[in-house]
Amino acid sequence: MQQQALSAIVAWVRLERAFETLALELKRKYGLTRLQLSVLQILRERPQLPLAALRKALVMHPATLGQAIDKLRIRELVTVRRDPEDKRTRIVALTFRGQQLIADAPITGPVRLRDLTVEPQKLERLTQALEEAVELFGLEPWAPGRRDRAGDNDTTDTQEMPDAH
Repeated sequence: MQQQALSAIVAWVRLERAFETLALELKRKYGLTRLQLSVLQILRERPQLPLAALRKALVMHPATLGQAIDKLRIRELVTVRRDPEDKRTRIVALTFRGQQLIADAPITGPVRLRDLTVEPQKLERLTQALEEAVELFGLEPWAPGRRDRAGDNDTTDTQEMPDAH
C-alpha cells in the first residue's frame, strides 16, 4: 500500500511540475498563460465563437475568461465584436496574428484531448482517475461541479477553476 501511495505521489508531482514548466515556457516564449493558450487552441478549431461557448468549453468563471480575452485582444491575437443578430452576444474571433502564434505554439494540456485519436476507454479511465484524484487529495470542497458517473449529465457550475487549462 505504501509503495502504491508513493508511486501516485511521484506521478502527481511529475504532472504538477510539467504544468509549471509549461506555464513558464509559454510566458517566456509566447507571452501567454495556459488559459490564453487554451482560448487560442479552441479558436484554432472554430475561428470565431460566442463568448458563452468558450466559457462552457473551458469551464471558466466569466470574469476570469473576460480578463484573458481582453489581454489577447490587446495583443491583437483575437477580436471581440457584437453578434449582428443578437446584440447581447459577443463573438470572439482569431486574428491572423493569433493564427500565426497558435500554429507555432504547442498543443498541450486538457484541450489537447480534443485533437487526439485515442480509444474511448482510455479517456474514460483518465476521467475516472482524475475524479478519484480530486476525491483522494481532499480537493472536493474547491472543485467545481462534476459529471455524473455515466458522463451524460454535466452538473458543472461556473465556479472559477484557476489555471486549470
